[in-house]
Amino acid sequence: MILVLSPDIRPDSPEYKQLLTHLANLPGISTRVHTEVGSEQTLTEVYLIGNTKALPVEDMQSLPCVDRVVRISEEYRVLGRHKNDNRATYFDYNGVRFGQDTLNVFAGLCAVDTLEHVELMMRALRDNGQICTRMGAYKPRTSPYSFQGHGKACLPYVFELAGKYGIKVIAMEITHESHLEEICEALYVTGNSTGIMLQIGTRNTQNFELLKIVGRQQELPVLIKRGFGITLDESLNAAEYLASEGNRKVVFGLRGMKTNMGDPHRNFVDFAHVPVVKRLTRMPVCIDPSHSVGLRATSPDGILDIMHATAQGIIAGANMVLVDFHPVPSKALVDGPQALLIKELPFFLEDVRIARQAYQQRVVLAERYADA
Repeated sequence: MILVLSPDIRPDSPEYKQLLTHLANLPGISTRVHTEVGSEQTLTEVYLIGNTKALPVEDMQSLPCVDRVVRISEEYRVLGRHKNDNRATYFDYNGVRFGQDTLNVFAGLCAVDTLEHVELMMRALRDNGQICTRMGAYKPRTSPYSFQGHGKACLPYVFELAGKYGIKVIAMEITHESHLEEICEALYVTGNSTGIMLQIGTRNTQNFELLKIVGRQQELPVLIKRGFGITLDESLNAAEYLASEGNRKVVFGLRGMKTNMGDPHRNFVDFAHVPVVKRLTRMPVCIDPSHSVGLRATSPDGILDIMHATAQGIIAGANMVLVDFHPVPSKALVDGPQALLIKELPFFLEDVRIARQAYQQRVVLAERYADA
C-alpha cells in the first residue's frame, strides 16, 4: 500500500510526525518513505510493507496529511501501474522531461573513439536542434581482446564538449560501481556542464548488486535495457530493483531479443512490447533500433532497416530512441557496420517526426472512438 501525502508536506510538521507515529504502531507493518523533489513541488510517498490487506483504504485515507491511498499489486510495486494509481508517468532531469507522453532522441557514438569524432557528432546534433546524445566510455564486449572503451580518460573532453554544444543529457553505459564514481567526479571537475543518464546494458540486467548500487543514488536517471535471453517480466523486475532502492527516474529499454529467429538482423526486434511496458508500468520506454537490426541494410523503398524499425517503435508509442551515428563508420571502434552517417541525421529526424505524428493521430482516433 502506498500513502501519497499532501504536496509540500514538511517532515517537521506535527501532522507528518503524527502520521509516522501512527504507522509505527501498526502491527506487522514497516514503512519506507520516498521524497521526490520537483521543480514546482515536493511529493512524499510512504510505502507500507507487510500484511496491508487488513488495512481499510478509508481508514488510511483519513490519516493526517494523506492525500490519497494506492493499494498495490505484488508485481512491480514501485514502478508498476496499480488500480486507481494516477501518480506521474514522467520525471524531469537537467531541463529535459522523460515521460510516457514525450519523445527524446539520443543519437550518437556507440563508443567514444576520438575527440574529433565526438565534436563532429555534437556539432551536428546542435545544428539539428538536438539536446541529447549517447556516448560510450565503458564498453562490455564479448571478446576480451576487443576495444573496451577509453573509460574515465575520455570523460572530461566528452563532458566539456557537451557543454559547449548545448547537450543536456548523455546516455552512458556503466558496468561497475567505480564507473559511477568516475562519472560523478568528472561531472564535478567540468562544472556539471551536462547531465548523464546511466545505462545498464543487457549483459548486466540481472547484475543485482550493481542495480542496487545504482538505485541508491537518486541524482542520475537510469536507462535499463531488456536482458539477454530472459522474459519481459524478469527484465521489468530488474528495473524494480533500481526503484526499490530509491531511484524512480528509470527508463526501460527494448533492444531486441537474442535469437537467430531474427536473422539476418542482429536481434529479433521486440518493439511490439512498447505499449505492453507502458501498460504494466509507469516507466517511459526506449527503443534501440541499432542493436536490434545491427546492419546498414536498405529496403527497396530506399529506407534503411534501422529507420523502419525506429518508425515501428515510435508508432507504437516509444518515448526515447537510442541510435548509433558516426562521422566515419568504417573507422568506428565498436559497431561501425550499424552506425548511420552524420549526413543522414536530418533524414532520420524528419522520419522520426513523421512517425511521431502518426502515433499522435492514432491516439486522437482512439480517444474519438472511446467517446463515441
